Amino acid sequence: MPHLSPALCWAALPLLALNDPVRIESGSISGATGGSAEVRVYKGIPYAKPPVGELRWKPPKPPASWRGVWRATQFSPVCEQVPYPKGSVYDRAFALAGILPAGGAPQSMSEDCLYLNVWTAAKTATERRPVMVWIHGGGFEYGSGDPPMYGGEELAKKGVVFVSINYRLGLFGFFAHPELTSESDHHSSGNYALLDQIAALEWVRKNIAAFGGDPKRVTIFGESAGSWSVNFLMATPLAKGLFQRAIGESSAYFQSIRTLTEVERAGIKFAESNGGSVAALRA
Repeated sequence: MPHLSPALCWAALPLLALNDPVRIESGSISGATGGSAEVRVYKGIPYAKPPVGELRWKPPKPPASWRGVWRATQFSPVCEQVPYPKGSVYDRAFALAGILPAGGAPQSMSEDCLYLNVWTAAKTATERRPVMVWIHGGGFEYGSGDPPMYGGEELAKKGVVFVSINYRLGLFGFFAHPELTSESDHHSSGNYALLDQIAALEWVRKNIAAFGGDPKRVTIFGESAGSWSVNFLMATPLAKGLFQRAIGESSAYFQSIRTLTEVERAGIKFAESNGGSVAALRA
């Protein structure tokens, strides 16, 4: 985790109890006490509609509203993914924590996975607090926003509103095909994972104030593929104004990536082997 500047310190500010449930754009949500009474955690908040069926391989859509109170007390399933490579840092850490067997995959996976988590102080300062949005690594093939080594508990204690996100991975996040390109407003396909990340940042801009956060002081940060994502988000005009600072940990800034034409060719081959058309793959 990055070293925090003293400027982030909020201990001297007057404190008020954080209202729970909190009201966000989609409805009311209730969280749970974190590992200590100082922290409030909101798990599994939908930031987009489930990208299934006709929404598979489409840009994320805003989440549906709900009545009553959404109980944000359980992490969502992780996005569909391959098992962690045996011997990788994820594999070793998860096996050590007793969460997964060595070389295993998360037990709860789903295409319905576009959720985020928020850690914040149980008592909020009268001034809005800085926000940090964590983008997980994993080669764009595995990982999630809720592994134990990336929780936001300690940052929340220090006056940061911490957000972690899931985003589509592998085939579901990067499948490109001429049919998908033709139906896209951006005349492209294969970047659904990055569009998910942008949708999560849009959610933060609209809703983070309800958790005591300042939507004008957002830092995105990530490791490995998450750091790649930070690079892409800094480059795309689609993310303009959604964050003010960025931290990249362990990625190559200058490295060639495949062109749209190249990934579309791969997509055509995949479709021909699995139904022949995008419509068939969405069925």
